[in-house]
Amino acid sequence: MNILIISTSDIHGGAAIAAFRLMNALQAEGQYAKMLVRDRLSDNENVIQIGSEYKNKWNFYWERGNIFLKNRFSRENLFDISIANTGVAVTETPEFKQADVIHLHWINQGMLSVSEIGNILASGKKVVWTMHDMWAFTGICHHAGVCRNYERECGSCPYLISASPDDLSHAVFLQKKSAYANGKITFVACSQWLGQLAANSPLTDGHTVVSIPNPINTGTYRPKDKMQARETLGLPADKKIVLFAAVKASDKRKGMDYLTEASQLMEQRADDILFLIAGNNGEEMERQLSLPARSAGYVSAEKMPDLYNAADVFVTPSLQENLPNTIMEAMACGTPCVGFNIGGIPEMIEHGKAGYVAEYKNARDLANGLVWTLFVADSETLSANAREKAATNYAENRIVKQYLEIYAE
Repeated sequence: MNILIISTSDIHGGAAIAAFRLMNALQAEGQYAKMLVRDRLSDNENVIQIGSEYKNKWNFYWERGNIFLKNRFSRENLFDISIANTGVAVTETPEFKQADVIHLHWINQGMLSVSEIGNILASGKKVVWTMHDMWAFTGICHHAGVCRNYERECGSCPYLISASPDDLSHAVFLQKKSAYANGKITFVACSQWLGQLAANSPLTDGHTVVSIPNPINTGTYRPKDKMQARETLGLPADKKIVLFAAVKASDKRKGMDYLTEASQLMEQRADDILFLIAGNNGEEMERQLSLPARSAGYVSAEKMPDLYNAADVFVTPSLQENLPNTIMEAMACGTPCVGFNIGGIPEMIEHGKAGYVAEYKNARDLANGLVWTLFVADSETLSANAREKAATNYAENRIVKQYLEIYAE
């Protein structure tokens, strides 16, 4: 079977990493799979970059410029929405013409236009679309929050300055509806939570919605000796280590403010705890935390298993999440996790069994969860349960099997 995965990038961001892992997992199972991207950052020969650097930049700025103009020159929410008014012509590539299955992932910011999605469907090829956020079934937003307007063709969008029943969100929603009518899509939600939301949108009517988690290599991400990992990284052996990781650690949507408040509530544990921060701008977060903290800066994927193994708990206070790769990676390494009750997080962290699910936006409960995981619960039991959950639910061979069944249908 010839499978073409289409993504804006190959390894930048959680959605791209998930798509890249799926390609490698498919190949490991004997499938012919390639990846078509706008931004090629890896040296993998099976990843093909499409479009010139000039054209790709033009597409990106043209879309953002249109949003800026149509939203009354407001920079607010500029990257929270996408209108997909421009993109590259993937249907003209030899890779597309040779493929049996077209597998879309995160394709925004100038990768695919709504019109090109319609062309893909009109080709008659099998189309699978893994949704890493809500954009596929809303008008323009990636995360709708409490808004339910996408259940009735959008309009009156809270992300727009000039919101009205017939605003930009409604117009793009109708464009998507017309494009999706050109064929059949199997929408794949990475979490059951996202799948339930997608099923309520008119954009998925007449199509199929299923839930399949992202894959992870449980051989790469596996439990190792904690003290050895700490020695390798130059970390203290006598501290309880709380790990936080994000591409941009200072991103407000990653919940930095709540983690800062939680650290203040845990100040009496200052002699026992060290926060370890992985990601760009970690120094900013290091200064704000009330407990001892160390920024590791950007950490390559190859070194992340050591960080997970060095930690006693992984914390993700994110305010918007689907199925975080970081939780999956930590659990595969046998590291218990603490996070808010949002998105797919409670599906991953079995509360009281493999970690702690805190009340949404409740810094005190987040602090309670960290203290419970570090000082109250049986760490060996939590670790074993976390590893078992990852190996049972997210191992690559299990995920590939589910996708191959969908491709064959």
